[in-house]
Amino acid sequence: MNDDDPQRTQEWNPGFDDEPGATAEGAADVAAAREAQAQAERTAAEARGAELRQQVADAEARRAEEQTAKAHAEAEAAEETQEKLSRKERKAKERAERAQDEARRAREQAANAEKLAREKAGSVSAIANLSGANVMSPGVGSDTDPAAAAAATSAYEAPQAAQPSALERPEVAAGVAFASAFLIARILKRLVD
Repeated sequence: MNDDDPQRTQEWNPGFDDEPGATAEGAADVAAAREAQAQAERTAAEARGAELRQQVADAEARRAEEQTAKAHAEAEAAEETQEKLSRKERKAKERAERAQDEARRAREQAANAEKLAREKAGSVSAIANLSGANVMSPGVGSDTDPAAAAAATSAYEAPQAAQPSALERPEVAAGVAFASAFLIARILKRLVD
C-alpha cells in the first residue's frame, strides 16, 4: 500500500509512553513546569506594572516641575508688571505735583497782579468809586471796629478746596488692589507648596 492511499487504515497506537505526564512522577513534573511558567508570567506582569507605575510617577514629577516653572515665571512677570505700574504711578504723581505747583504759582502770580492792580487803581478808584453803598455806608472811621475795618480794606479770597487724600485717587486705588492681589497670590502659593 501506498502512504498516499485514502483507503489506507492505520492502527491506533495509544502511545501512553510518549506523552509527558503518563506517570505520576511525569504529571508532577508537568504541573511544576506549568506552575513555574505561570509564576514567571505573573512576575513579568508585576515587573511591567512596576515599570508603568514608575513611568506615571516620572510623568507626574515632570508635570509638577513644569507647573512650578510656569508659576515662577508668572510670579516674575507679575513682579515686573507691578514695578512697571509703580514707576508709572510715581511718574504720574510727580507730574501731578508739578502741575499743582505750577497752578499754585500761577494763582500766586494772579493774586499778586490783582493786588498790584488794586494798589495802582486804589487812588483812582477812591475818587471814582461813588456808588450808593459807598455814599450811604458809614465808612471806616475812628469808632469802627478794627476787625471790620481790616475786612473792608482787604481783598476777598475764595476758600480753597480741600485736597483729596492719596487713597481717593484712582491710580493709587488700582495700585493698592494690584499689590494686595499679588500678596494674596504669593501667600496662597506658599500655602499650597
